[in-house]
Amino acid sequence: MNLQVKGRNIAITEALRSYVEEKLVKLGKNLNSASTMEVELFCEKNPSIAENQVAEVTIFTKGPVLRAKGASSDMYASIDLVADKLNRQVRKFRGKLVSHNAHVRGSLPPETAEREMAKILQAEEEEEPETGPTIVKTKQFGIKPMAPEEAALQMELIGHDFFVFRNAESNDTNVIYRRRDGNYGLIEPK
Repeated sequence: MNLQVKGRNIAITEALRSYVEEKLVKLGKNLNSASTMEVELFCEKNPSIAENQVAEVTIFTKGPVLRAKGASSDMYASIDLVADKLNRQVRKFRGKLVSHNAHVRGSLPPETAEREMAKILQAEEEEEPETGPTIVKTKQFGIKPMAPEEAALQMELIGHDFFVFRNAESNDTNVIYRRRDGNYGLIEPK
């Protein structure tokens, strides 16, 4: 497996690189040797984000692309989180391959089929139930008409990455947001 470790807003030390390899090379044993794994480690610069140490991993296989992201206040903990998420995804992917291959070949011998099914059931039992994202906070505020330039200024004053406002020209609700390159984007309804 080809492993690439990149850093953004963070220096990749040898200790960090070896920790990534230690945690993620185990996944490669369950995947094709031609697979490529890209690991991006970065630190969010927004001070309002408490879990600013982020590890993002993308695995390119012959089948689907597996992707996971883990964030915490410690980079090593983020790597552990992303490794756990990817481990569950790889087990699920391998389980689908086994069941698909058994179906394609006709049927497996009974003892092999029982072993494979036991492995799949054990993996499913070990997995914690995945829940979708939940809304943890609701905010209500008045929207006043303003120009996009004024909205960008308001966004900078409050220190957020986006700002919802009513466009004074079109009277529509718009969103202005900060792009990764430092510029701004404007979302307008059709």
